[in-house]
Amino acid sequence: MSAATTEGRARNVSMRGLLAGNGTVTVLAIVLSLVISALLIIVTDEDVIEASGYLFARPGDTLAAAWAAVSSAYAALFRGAIFNYSADTFSQGIYPLMESLTVATPLIIISLGIAISFRSGMFNIGGQGQMIFGAMFATWFGVHLQLPVGLHLILVLVMGILGGALWGAVVGFLKALTGAHEVILTIMLNYVAIHLVTYFLYTPVLQRAGSTNPVSDFLPATAQFPLLFGDSFRLNWGFVVALLATAFAWWLMQRSTIGFQLRAVGANPDAARTAGVSVKGMYVIAMALSGGLAGLAGMAQVSGTEKMLNTDVAGSFGFDAITVALLGRSNPLGVFAAGLLFGALRAGGVTMQTETGVPIDIVLIIQSMIVLFIAAPPLVRLIFRLPAPGALQERKTADPLTQPALAGAVASTTSTAGGHTTPSEEAGAGESPGSGDVGSSDTGPADESSTTPDAEGQQR
Repeated sequence: MSAATTEGRARNVSMRGLLAGNGTVTVLAIVLSLVISALLIIVTDEDVIEASGYLFARPGDTLAAAWAAVSSAYAALFRGAIFNYSADTFSQGIYPLMESLTVATPLIIISLGIAISFRSGMFNIGGQGQMIFGAMFATWFGVHLQLPVGLHLILVLVMGILGGALWGAVVGFLKALTGAHEVILTIMLNYVAIHLVTYFLYTPVLQRAGSTNPVSDFLPATAQFPLLFGDSFRLNWGFVVALLATAFAWWLMQRSTIGFQLRAVGANPDAARTAGVSVKGMYVIAMALSGGLAGLAGMAQVSGTEKMLNTDVAGSFGFDAITVALLGRSNPLGVFAAGLLFGALRAGGVTMQTETGVPIDIVLIIQSMIVLFIAAPPLVRLIFRLPAPGALQERKTADPLTQPALAGAVASTTSTAGGHTTPSEEAGAGESPGSGDVGSSDTGPADESSTTPDAEGQQR
C-alpha cells in the first residue's frame, strides 16, 4: 500500500471523526433551529401571506417576500446582539455586544453550577431558588453594613456564594439522609425561595424604607461591581467573575480530586462507593457547589446589573441554565460558549421585535429547538447523513489497514496452518485493499476474536 493511499485514508478517518463529533452535531443543531424558526417567520409574515395569494401567477413575489421577512428579522437580531452597523458612532455600534455580555454574565455563572450537578449525577432544577438566596444574602450584607471599598464587595460576594451554597446543600443533605429525589426537593424549595423573598421585600427585613413596593434599598457603591468600560455600557466586573468561575469549574472537574470523585459518582455510584468514595458526601458537596455558583449569579445580578433586589431578580435564569448546561454538554468551556449564545439571543430578540414586529417568542423557539436536537443527536446525524461515532470506532478497530500488526499475524497464520483458515480469516484474505472503506461497519470487533490461537500468540 503506497504512502499516498495511507495518507488519504488517514485524512478520511480524521474527517469522519470530525463529522461524527459532538461539536459538529451542536453546530448543526443550532443551524437546524435557525432554519425552522425562519420557516415560522415566513408562514406568519403578513407580506408573505398576501403574496402567496397569487403564488402560481407570480411565484417570485412570494419568494422575495419570504427572503425579506427572514433576512430583516435575523439582521435585526444581529444588530441587537452583536454589532449595530447602522449606528453613527463606534460606541453605539458595539453597545449590543456589551448588552449581550451583560445579560450572559449571571446566566453563565448559574449554568456552571447546574453543569457540575449534572456531571455528579444530580438533576438540579433548583437554580432559581439558590440564585434568589444568594441575592438575598448579598443584598442584606450590602445594604446593612458600611465597610471600606474592596472589603465590602468581597464580603457581599462571599455571602452571595454562601447563601446559594446553603440552600443547595439542603437538597444534598436530604437526599443523602433520606434518599429523597433532588428533582422534587428543588422544585419545592424554588417555591419556598420565591415566596420567602417576596415576604422579606414586604417587611423591614429587606424592603426599602418609605416604599410600598417589594424592592430593597440600592446597594452602596462599595458593594457594587465597577463598570468595565465606563458609563456608556452596563457591562461590569461581574463578567470577569464569570470568566474566573468558568476557569474554576474547569479546574474543579478536570484537575481536582473532588472533581474526580464527583464525576465517578455521576458515572456509577456503586462503583464509586466500592472504590472508597463517600457517595452521600459527594451529593452534599455537589449541591453545595452548584448552589454556591447559583448564589454567585444572584449576587452578580444585584451588585452588577440591578443594583437592588426585587421579586424578579432570578427571572427565568434558573430554567434557562438547564438549557445552557445541556447545550454546553456540562463542560465548563461549552457552557461558557452556550451562555454567550443565549445572552446574545436574549439581547437581540428585543431589537428584532421592535424593528420588525417578529415576536420575541421566536427566540424561545430557537432555544427550545436547539435543546431538542442536542437531546437527539441521532436525529441530527440522520438529517445530515453523518457517520455514527460507534460505527466509526468499530471499523477503526477491525480494519486490517489501520492495524498492520493484526493483518500480518493473520497472513502468517494462514501460511503456517497448512492451508486451514477460519471463516473470518478467509474473509480478511479475500478482501482487496480498495474495499476497506473506513466508514462502513461490515466487520467488527468479532473479527479479532475469531483468529486461531496461533495467530493470537503471534499478535502478542
